[in-house]
Amino acid sequence: MLKEGDKAPPFNLESDAGGKVSLRDFGGKTLVLYFYPRDNTPGCTRQAQAFTATKGAIERAGGAVVGVSRDSLKSHASFREKCGLGITLVSDPDLAVHKAYGAWGEKTMYGKKVEGVLRSTFLVKDGKIVRVFPSVKVDGHADAVLAALGGAPAKAAPAAKKAPAKNPPAAKKAPAKNPPATKKAPAKNPPAPMKAPPAKAATKKGAARK
Repeated sequence: MLKEGDKAPPFNLESDAGGKVSLRDFGGKTLVLYFYPRDNTPGCTRQAQAFTATKGAIERAGGAVVGVSRDSLKSHASFREKCGLGITLVSDPDLAVHKAYGAWGEKTMYGKKVEGVLRSTFLVKDGKIVRVFPSVKVDGHADAVLAALGGAPAKAAPAAKKAPAKNPPAAKKAPAKNPPATKKAPAKNPPAPMKAPPAKAATKKGAARK
């Protein structure tokens, strides 16, 4: 497999978007060239969707993403449509580019040695390999590539802060309804005892007349 500092092998491959894609098309940019085993498989689907999700951030960081497999253009087109992909996919049916970059060789699958695609990613700038990701693990890989380019992933924190803000107002409204009710009850009794004193005054007047 190629290493950092090596000259990047040139290529000119058919794209699912029509026409051909070559290394010289990316002058001034950092090409994210990733090799994957097969369209419409679980790992390859997650990887392509992750690169699609980070495509904008990668481009803002000066990069461009191209996925390479030996699948046909028809397979690529179906893969793109079915999974909503937004990245360029190219076909390398004779594995010439895979082998030039060292992305084809012996690997272990289910405990057996087999020959196949080595899932790997190369960052290429100005015709040279500037970063190699060998033996790629799909989950988190797109973010690792973005970080290598100096970009920052989208922040999801603000959404989490909105949830706790909904509870305090509800708790304050409940106790505010009780104090007025307790003040009205004792206010009805004091006027009743005030009527007794005038009756005593009348009896005194009657006694004086006698």
